[in-house]
Amino acid sequence: MTANQKMGRVLIVAGSDCSGGAGIQADIKTVTMLGQYAATAITAVTVQNTKGVSGIETISSGVVAAQMRAVLSDIGADVIKTGMLHDAALIETVLAVIDDVAFGGDLVVDPVMVATSGARLLNDDALDALKTLIAHASLVTPNIPEAEVLTGRKIENTDDMKVAAYDLLETGVEAVLIKGGHLESDDVSDILVSLKGECIVTSGRIDTLHTHGTGCTLASAMAAYLSVGKSLEEALERSHAFVHHAIKEAPGFGGGHGPLGHARVRLERD
Repeated sequence: MTANQKMGRVLIVAGSDCSGGAGIQADIKTVTMLGQYAATAITAVTVQNTKGVSGIETISSGVVAAQMRAVLSDIGADVIKTGMLHDAALIETVLAVIDDVAFGGDLVVDPVMVATSGARLLNDDALDALKTLIAHASLVTPNIPEAEVLTGRKIENTDDMKVAAYDLLETGVEAVLIKGGHLESDDVSDILVSLKGECIVTSGRIDTLHTHGTGCTLASAMAAYLSVGKSLEEALERSHAFVHHAIKEAPGFGGGHGPLGHARVRLERD
């Protein structure tokens, strides 16, 4: 990036992962490695490592709103990206702040429900509120289990992914990206649908346990690219490549699902 090129601003509203593999930490690493600026509003502090989540301390809705307003009133944001929003009150607060400040950028919603280890990160009574947030979004990025919950549809192959994506598109969101890592196959396909068409990006599956934070990373990469005006299709191609390389460069830390190697990925930024 040269001095004359714009640096995109991404406000990330999500939970903290003290192990550094997912959540706010993975989001900041991703946006930063892609040459853009990351600001945050932390929604919860999780106690976790590669083996699982052992505790969650939630942040009050008022404090989350205050963090968002502090950033938006000064630094501003081109994209707001949401991650872990644990209850209905918090989701409603986030949407209220976005409406109140008349935010004009893109809203990327990563509908985080369950951690890689299986720990629940979204209260059961928050699903309707999450669907309302998604309906206001520019892009929603569920993985397959999340897409199944959101649509009530069983997903067993890429054709099912595409049908589910169109189901979600009908809710009002502008574009849907279903992440395909949970399918049992030799390849990993991410499927994007919007009113403008479809885009599928596929790469060979890497046989590894070190995939903690892949969903956060892909959604944040999309936010980073959208913050500087990339098209959805180009953002997906580049974001998919970033995640693939970050998995390949995973440092091998921990005894469970280890973190990605964000800092080792070298891709062209412009």
